[in-house]
This record gives sequence, C-alpha cells and structure tokens, in this order.
Amino acid sequence: MKRKKKHEEHVDEAWLLPYADILTLLLALFIVLFASGQMDVEKFNAIAESFNSELQGGTGILDKEAPVESIDTSPTAELSEDPPSGESPEEILAAKDQQELQEFQTKIDAYIEEKGLSPRLQTEMTVKGLMITIKEGVLFESGSADMRNGSQTIAEEISNLLISDPPRMIFIEGHTDNIPTGTREFPTNWELSSARAVNFMKILLENGDLEPEKFSATGYSEYHPIASNDTPEGRAENRRVEVLISPYEKETDE
Repeated sequence: MKRKKKHEEHVDEAWLLPYADILTLLLALFIVLFASGQMDVEKFNAIAESFNSELQGGTGILDKEAPVESIDTSPTAELSEDPPSGESPEEILAAKDQQELQEFQTKIDAYIEEKGLSPRLQTEMTVKGLMITIKEGVLFESGSADMRNGSQTIAEEISNLLISDPPRMIFIEGHTDNIPTGTREFPTNWELSSARAVNFMKILLENGDLEPEKFSATGYSEYHPIASNDTPEGRAENRRVEVLISPYEKETDE
C-alpha cells in the first residue's frame, strides 16, 4: 500500500509587506512631527524630499508641505521685542519711587524760581531722600525761634508742595552754628534748633491735606554743620532748617 505524502502547510507571510509599509509611514510621520516642532523650514523640506524619494516617488504623505509657521529671524525682528529687564520687583518699585521724588524736586525748584527764593531755598537729592534746605533768614531772625514776618506764607506754600498720594514721611530738622545762645529762653543751641523745627512743623501741619503722623521734628544743635564755623559765612550756612522727604522704601526699612 502506498502512503500519501503528508502535505506540509506553507505559512503565508504576505502580511509582512503592508506591516513594514505602516512602520515606515509611522517613522516618516514621527520625523515630520519632530521637524515641525523644531520650526526649521529648510530642514523640514530636506527631510520631506528625502523620504518622498525613498518611498519610490509615490504620492505619499510628504508630497505637500506641512503647515509650518515660518519664523522671522531678521535682526529687526529680534529687536522688536522688549528684552527682559532682569530687575526684581523691589528694584522696579525703587526706580519708580526715585522718579516720583525727582518730580517732587522739579516742582519745588519751579516754586523757588518763581518766588525768587534761590539760594535761600535749595533742594538736593540725597541717599536719605529729597532734602529742602531753608536758610535762617527766610524763616527766623538770628537767635529766635519765632517765625519772621512773611515767612508764614512761605511755609504755607511749601506745605502744599509736600502733599503726596500716598503720604510720605517728612522729617523737619533744625540746625544752628556753634555760637552759644546765652538766653533764658534757649540756654543752649539744642533748645533753639528744636524749637525752630517744631514751630516750622506746626505751620506746615495747619494744612489739612497733610497727615501729622507722617511728620517728626528734631533739633541737631551745632553738631551737623555743612560749612566751617570759623567764618561768618560758614556759620550762616549752618543756621538752617531742613525738610527731608523720605523714599517709601526707607519707610519700610525703619
């Protein structure tokens, strides 16, 4: 009896071809997406041409350019955007505060020029804030803490210049030369300088738009001179009242 040869079944591997095509297309799609993310049009076009040629010139997914938004790399485009300043919020606030103090100074200088009070009234921007210096002859007679005739009007006008929103700290400082007063009312220059600062502050605070809690008055006697006490001219410079307008940042530090 003849045996029939057992027919060996042949495994069909035709499915591998479309599977390989799908993998190729997925790889191409991944590279396209990656190129799109890099936003480099030249590289994208080069990759597209390369894969289209590899896929035997058929009308594949790379025949049309992907909707890649172009980037303007010209120097003018880079300058059109404001670069980050690198300043901290505290530095920005300090710069704004300094600008406001400079506006204060401009306003007060305009008043001094209008009234013809220079050089008896002067302003100076210092590390402590905006300083207004008032020479002795403007407000007081020599050796006295009483406001002289006409000086109250000047004090009232200065008070209007000190109004700010929000209010700032205002420091009134009295100074003298080194000549002893020798009077019963003011035994030393401490009493004289303090009384002048307080009396001037009282006139300022008659302005209802100023807040008294923002003011202080101090007498420095002869111990903060700005000139030599060896000459009459130097002593005249030292007899003064100063008004310090404080920066906001200084108020928070104190």
